[in-house]
Amino acid sequence: MRPRAATPPRSLSPSRASDFMQCPLLYRFRVIDKLPEKPSAAATRGTVVHAVLERVFDAPAEQRDVPRARSMVAPEWRRLLAKRPELATLFTETAAEDEAAESPENAESTGPTGSVGTAGGTELAAWLAEAEALVERWFSLEDPTRLEPAEREMFVEATLDSGLRLRGIIDRVDVAPTGEVRLVDYKTGKAPAPEYADGVLFQMRFYALVLWRLRGVVPRRLQLVFLGSGDVLTYDPDENDLRAVERKLLALWDAIRRATETGDWRPRRSKLCGWCDHRERCPEFGGTPPPYPLTIQPTLPAPRPAGDGEESTGAEGNTGADGGPGSA
Repeated sequence: MRPRAATPPRSLSPSRASDFMQCPLLYRFRVIDKLPEKPSAAATRGTVVHAVLERVFDAPAEQRDVPRARSMVAPEWRRLLAKRPELATLFTETAAEDEAAESPENAESTGPTGSVGTAGGTELAAWLAEAEALVERWFSLEDPTRLEPAEREMFVEATLDSGLRLRGIIDRVDVAPTGEVRLVDYKTGKAPAPEYADGVLFQMRFYALVLWRLRGVVPRRLQLVFLGSGDVLTYDPDENDLRAVERKLLALWDAIRRATETGDWRPRRSKLCGWCDHRERCPEFGGTPPPYPLTIQPTLPAPRPAGDGEESTGAEGNTGADGGPGSA
């Protein structure tokens, strides 16, 4: 696969904002370098489950039941696989290794569809069963027969007065007969401990801010549905909350802009490093990042105030030993 050309960031989404807060170097690798990452079974399962929960509302209310929803999982997987054939490696590489270890002749049995005998099929079947279980759990948390979403997988984009463009995709938007708006997001993982709730709510506050700036409406409720643990987390924002989010995003974008111009993207070690695809390129683990693909913007030092016995030279007079600006 040919890597896409590097470009400066032009907008901010909840995922990329979280990347920068987690590790600025990770943000650079994903947004500027656009380095490829291996597909993840967990993330792919989340994509399939999200697709099922979106499409379940295509059916009349009385037909939105567990058997029908579970039966949609395998077709959604096949639909996704047709768009992204590389996902087949999720269930062929490890299966091929296992089978080759047990019986070397099986190592040659990979067919054009990516199947590798019973091991790969068993692994895929277990993965699909896990996805079906997540879909079924949703029915114990919400009743789709009583819901008629105003929007599903809704792309939103708004430009703030500062010029910062915010964008994202909201899983579901519900509008009550009285006009109150609820934003809903599905998570296939488990709910965090209460002390970490603010972290997961950041995404929902981000969406609420975008919708407020876009339509002038503050959502009445933000709701996160955690299918992995069977929990529902809600939060009711107000304008002060959203203004605080806006200030945070503006400060974040300013930090991103400075890093883009200077090329100074510092890694930040955390427990999440164990899941990062870029450890071999990370200085925290002895790696070296690829050459920075953007032009670093030269900056002149600010003029020094005049001191005893010297005059302020200003920007033009502040040269280094070689006559170049700001030489050190």
